[in-house]
Amino acid sequence: MAHNGDVPLAPLVAPGPPLDAEEAERWSRHLLLPDLGEVGQRRLRAARVCVVGAGGLGAPVLQYLAAAGVGTLGVVDDDVVDSSNLQRQVVHGEADVGRPKVASAADAVRRLSSRTRVVEHPVRLDASTAGLLDGYDLVVDGTDTFGSRYAVADACARRGLPEVWGSVLRTDAQVSVFWGRPPAGSGVVPVQLRDLFPVPPAPGEVPSCAEAGVLGALCGVVGSLMALQAVQLLTGTGEPLLGRVAVLDAARLRWREVPLVGRLSGAVPEDAPSPSGAREDDVPVVAAAALVAELAAVPAGTRAPVVVDVREHGERALVRLPASVHVPLAALLAQGDGRVPGVEDDAPLVVHCAAGVRSARAVAHLLAAGRRGTVRSLAGGVQAWVRAGGEVVRGTGPAPTTDAASPTGTAPTIAPTTDDAPRRRTA
Repeated sequence: MAHNGDVPLAPLVAPGPPLDAEEAERWSRHLLLPDLGEVGQRRLRAARVCVVGAGGLGAPVLQYLAAAGVGTLGVVDDDVVDSSNLQRQVVHGEADVGRPKVASAADAVRRLSSRTRVVEHPVRLDASTAGLLDGYDLVVDGTDTFGSRYAVADACARRGLPEVWGSVLRTDAQVSVFWGRPPAGSGVVPVQLRDLFPVPPAPGEVPSCAEAGVLGALCGVVGSLMALQAVQLLTGTGEPLLGRVAVLDAARLRWREVPLVGRLSGAVPEDAPSPSGAREDDVPVVAAAALVAELAAVPAGTRAPVVVDVREHGERALVRLPASVHVPLAALLAQGDGRVPGVEDDAPLVVHCAAGVRSARAVAHLLAAGRRGTVRSLAGGVQAWVRAGGEVVRGTGPAPTTDAASPTGTAPTIAPTTDDAPRRRTA
């Protein structure tokens, strides 16, 4: 877990001034809640939240945070409203088509809560604009591209800002809370987007919502949960999704929870240096094209190598090699005898990750531990496999029951994108 449950999570915001009579009436239902009450409402009135993305997820987040009484809401988006957005982006209406999303969303928030200050940021958040996050207490990421999502996550991690994150595609969704640099003594173990997805997928590897579709009402469900996470973090109430990913299969209306371990708790990022100094050229490797041909025609009387996937659960849910065995790197490194859970001790192995760094480390570990049989690293990882024309299983459904390190036997469903299609502009 990313938070020690024995230590209450401190509120992000100090209480603001006492509520006047009109405010007490407006938020009277909040004041009745023992955990929130008048002090919690004053924290919300003093809070400054930046919502990045005014689309399907940002829409309900903005509406519910404004309704909850958040004092300052920043809105970041460089897009304009398109008619295809209206199926899910309920903060906009037909009359807003062609308008900047930040302007349309800001008008809707002001109509809902005249006491909320709205700051419009009509830009795309990237390294050059990340400074706009300075001065906010919390960031909510409802962006629609991988570049934007990693830019938001990295900017929050550098600034020590907590981040509420959500994602939807088709009828699948997930929500979590990241905090890359929490305050010392907070009881929060650092965890961030790169612990869930160490590297962005290759272009074309994951379909957009324009290609795969998205259920509009699902955006409301997920956005509302993201707003709830924001309220809990701001006021220090409840148990936010730090170190946990809430996963929803809306088609079957089933929620699941997937633990997410931060780097300081054993997860290994793609660029982490190996203690042994192992690189791809330090261990036996096999080229992707050679492995494709090898698996397609196994000579009689020989054993096909077992393919072992050492990536994290979320990465595997995006794309995986058929019939591969899943053992996350941290779990494999915990085996000190060279064994791979679920695999015969002398079976030939090919270990893969996203780009070949973690698999090289895994192979070095197995060889040092005295692993019997052939052990090789897939040079270039999944990225090279795809370029070589290797068969893959894509999408957001659970993997087959070949996950030797998972207590349930399957990888969690982690939907890869947020709700919006690639950006479109209206003249």
